Amino acid sequence: MRFSQMFIPTLREAPADAEAISHILMLRAGYVRQLAAGLYISLPLCTRVMEKINRILREEMNAIGGQEITMPVLHPAEIWQQTGRWDTIGDEMFRLKDRGGRDMCLGMTHEEIMTWLASREIRSYRDLPQVWYQIQTKLRDEARPKSGILRTREFLMKDSYSFDVSDEALGRNYQLHADAYHRIFKRCGLEYMQVESDPGMMGGAMSHEFMAPSPSGEDDVAVCGNCGYAANVELADSVPMKIEIKDWEFEEIHTPEKRTVQEVSNFLKLSPSYFIKSILVISGNDPVLALVRGDQELHEQKLSRLIGDHRPAQKAELKEILGVEAGFIGPMGHKIRIVADNCLKDGLYVSGANKPHYHVKGVKAGRDFTPEWHDLHVASSGDSCVKCGGSLTIERVIEIGNIFKLGTKYSVALKAYFLDEKGQDMPVVMGSYGIGPARIAAAAIEQNHDKDGIIWPGSIAPFDIEILPLNMKDEKTVETAEKLYRDLTDAGIEVLMDDRDERAGVKFKDADLIGIPTQVVIGAKNLKEGLIEIKNRRTKETQKVKVDEAVTSLNPDVA
Repeated sequence: MRFSQMFIPTLREAPADAEAISHILMLRAGYVRQLAAGLYISLPLCTRVMEKINRILREEMNAIGGQEITMPVLHPAEIWQQTGRWDTIGDEMFRLKDRGGRDMCLGMTHEEIMTWLASREIRSYRDLPQVWYQIQTKLRDEARPKSGILRTREFLMKDSYSFDVSDEALGRNYQLHADAYHRIFKRCGLEYMQVESDPGMMGGAMSHEFMAPSPSGEDDVAVCGNCGYAANVELADSVPMKIEIKDWEFEEIHTPEKRTVQEVSNFLKLSPSYFIKSILVISGNDPVLALVRGDQELHEQKLSRLIGDHRPAQKAELKEILGVEAGFIGPMGHKIRIVADNCLKDGLYVSGANKPHYHVKGVKAGRDFTPEWHDLHVASSGDSCVKCGGSLTIERVIEIGNIFKLGTKYSVALKAYFLDEKGQDMPVVMGSYGIGPARIAAAAIEQNHDKDGIIWPGSIAPFDIEILPLNMKDEKTVETAEKLYRDLTDAGIEVLMDDRDERAGVKFKDADLIGIPTQVVIGAKNLKEGLIEIKNRRTKETQKVKVDEAVTSLNPDVA
C-alpha cells in the first residue's frame, strides 16, 4: 500500500481525555477514532492488525478441532430467561422490544444461544465432542467505558464452546483450549500469565484468566515469584504478614472522636495490623458482622460467595441492630452472625467498645467473640503464598482471555441432553472460552512502545516493512523505492511505502509513531554509494546494504 492512498490520520498531540498509553497512541497514530463513549471506529491500520490477530485465532482454534460458525447479535429474551440470566444480569445488558412487543437483547455473550443450538442438534454421544467458535460482535452497556479499546460498549470477541459427554472429557477440552491460548498469546508477542479466577456471572466449577501485565490494566493479580502461583485478587488466597503477639489486659480506652482504624491507630501509636475492622452488612433481611484485620480490606466477592448478595448497613440500621454508631463497633456481645478472617484467630487486638468514643484493647477470639472462620481479606503485596510460603506481589494487568468449565448449568436449563451408551438421557457438559482481539492489540501496544510511538510485534503489525524515500523529487530515489516496493510485494512481504511529498522529519516521526517493525530508508546520499539503510524499529539499530541485495537482506519477521 501507498501512504498517499491510505487513510492514516496521524496526530501530533493526544486528546486531553486519553489516559492509557494504548489509547493515546492508537489515536495519535491514526488507528482508531471515537464515535461516542465506549464506541470506536477501526481505521485501516487497526483493521489490518485485527485481521492478523483473527488469523492467528482461527489457525489455533482450527488446530484443536474448532469449527467456526456465526451467531446472531440480536437474541430473544426467552432463551436468557430459561437460564435465569435475564434477571440476574443488570444494566450492562442492552434490552429492547421488537415491533411485536417481544423482549429482545443484544448479545453480550453467547452461552445461551450456543446451548439452544446444541439442544436441537446433538442427540447422541456419537455426536460428541463438539467445539464451535465464532469471532463476533458483543455489546455491553459499560457503566464507565475507559482506556480506549480496552473497555468499550461494542467489541469483537472470539468465543468458543465445547460440548462433551462427561466432566473428564470437558477437562481434556479445557486443557486443549488453555494450550491453544498459550500459543496464541506467544504468537501475538505478548507477555502474559494464566491465573485462577472467579467464574462470576458465567457460573461453573472452574475458570482461569489470561492476563497481560500493564500499568493501564483494570485488574490486579497476586503472583508468587517462587512457585508461580497466580490468581486474580477476586479469588487469590494469601497468608497475611504475621504480627508480634501482644500481652495486653482487656481494658477500655477513651478515644474521643476517633472513629477510623487510621485515626485510632495514630491516637494509640499502634500499627493498624493490631486492630479489628468490624463491618455490618445486610444479606437479604439478615445482618452479618464481617471482621478483618485493620491493615486489610474486606473482599466483597469472597463475602458474597459466603453470605450471598449483600449491601452495607445504613447508619440507622447500625444503631438499631448493634446499638452503636459507626466507628465504635466491636465484635463482642452481639447475637447476630459473625464471620471473621482466619488471621484473627490468634493474638490480642484493639476493637470498638460498642459505645461512643471508646475502644477496647486486648480483645481475643474464642473468649470475647465466637465467629465463623473464613478467608475474607484481599491479598496484598508482602502476604505469603498459600502454596509455598513465598512472598506475593500484586501486578496490574489487562485481561486478554478467559476459560470456564461451565458443566451442565446451561445444558440443564435449556434441555441440551444426549443419549449415552446405555440409552439414558444425560445433560451435555460444556465449557466456554473467550479472547478479545482488541485487548490483544491494546496490550501489545502497552507492552511495546517508546516515547516515539508504537513498536508492533512482527506477527500482528499492519505491515512488515515501511519504505521511506526521503525525497520524492529525486528521480533516483523514487526509481529505487518503486522497484524495491514491487520486488518485496512480489516476494509476499506486506509493504507500506511513504510516497508523500513531505519532509524527511515528518516521515520519520510518522513511521516511528505507526510502529511498523522494519523501516527502509532511501536517501540520495546513500544511493550515491549504491546503498540503502534498514532500521529496526524496536532496537533502533541500522545497517546499510547494497540496493540489489535489499530483498534478501530484509526479514519480515523482525519483531
